[in-house]
Order: sequence, then structure tokens, then C-alpha cells
Amino acid sequence: MGLFSFIKDAGAKLFGGSESAEEKATKVQNHLNKYNFDLSNVKVSVNGDTVTVSGEAKNIDEKQKILATAGNVEGITNVEDKLTLKEALKIEIPDIQKTMYTVQSGDTLSKISKEVYGDPNKYQKIFEANKPMLSDPDKIYPGQVLYIPQD
Repeated sequence: MGLFSFIKDAGAKLFGGSESAEEKATKVQNHLNKYNFDLSNVKVSVNGDTVTVSGEAKNIDEKQKILATAGNVEGITNVEDKLTLKEALKIEIPDIQKTMYTVQSGDTLSKISKEVYGDPNKYQKIFEANKPMLSDPDKIYPGQVLYIPQD
């Protein structure tokens, strides 16, 4: 649970500018639906430039992907995490703040992989964790927030 920051002018272009909070929430929910997440117990609301995601996520990986996808929307600067987990974990839950990475100018998945794992060749792990939001390992942009799975 927490609040995550995103770049306001980066991400999927979902809003036209005159939508109500309810219409924005529906657009974000529809955007999440495109990625085949289990959203049966997930609710999205929007207040200004903040998306709140509440309910239950299937597991920690899906939770992180939902949060990253909801935040990578143009016009959104914060995602408030109110998700719990359906699956009981037998492992320690990672510090969620450490599992999100904001892409900087000049970054590549290999560079990010070297920074977080110490091995540039593990970039595929980051790419796979961010599918289908990422369609190509070479197509990331500054301001995009990626989910970094624990090694």
C-alpha cells in the first residue's frame, strides 16, 4: 500500500481533457482490461491526476503490473495502491517502492538490468514482466515506470 509517482506528460493517451472523474476511471479500467489482468475484484477511481486502485490482485506480480499500467497514462501523476493480494505468499513481500523504476533519458533495458540486477543480460526478465505494456525491448521512453521483478 502506498502512493507512487509518475510523469504527467508520459504514457498512454486515454483522456481528451473534458472527462469527468467517473469517465476517466472507466477509461483507465478499460485500459487495464486490454492487458488481461484478473480485475474481477479490482476497482479504479480517479481524483484529479491521481488514480486509486483498490480491491484484490491475484498475486504480487500482477499487482505491480496493474499499478505500473494504471500510472503510465498521460495526465496521471500518482497511483494510490489500496490493493491486497488473493494468493497467500510464502515469501516475504518485497518493498514495492524498490520494484518500480522510472525510465530516464538514455536508459535501455540492458542498462536498467545492470543497475538493478548487476547483469545487463537479465533485461529480458524486465521486458517479460512488463508485457504486454511493452511490445519491444527497445521501445521504452523517459518517464515510463516499469515493474522490476525481484531477482
